[in-house]
Amino acid sequence: MDKTEHKSFQAADETREFPNGRAEILNVGGGQVGRLVFQPGWRWSSDVKPIAGTASCEAPHFQYHVSGRLAIRMDDGSEFTAGPGDITVLPSGHDAWVVGDEPVVTVDWFGAGNYAR
Repeated sequence: MDKTEHKSFQAADETREFPNGRAEILNVGGGQVGRLVFQPGWRWSSDVKPIAGTASCEAPHFQYHVSGRLAIRMDDGSEFTAGPGDITVLPSGHDAWVVGDEPVVTVDWFGAGNYAR
């Protein structure tokens, strides 16, 4: 990094909307950072799969979970729930869904650039 940058998700470089959610993308520091917002009822296999056209989410992720609870099932059958303050590293091949009535917000440093395309 050779220059100072200051950006905000309030003025995202790109916003991709899909049923029950959106991906806000910032181009910063020579890369992309995304804020993913999922409303209650969101599920990747229902809301993003038709856009991605793949059997499961093929975007790898390196995420900080800001709010809400997100259940994640890997293609190998392992499953866990992430909540506020958690960090997740997800390889390609997973499904995910919102648990409960609170929106999920994650900040994703890897994978958001190709999310919901």
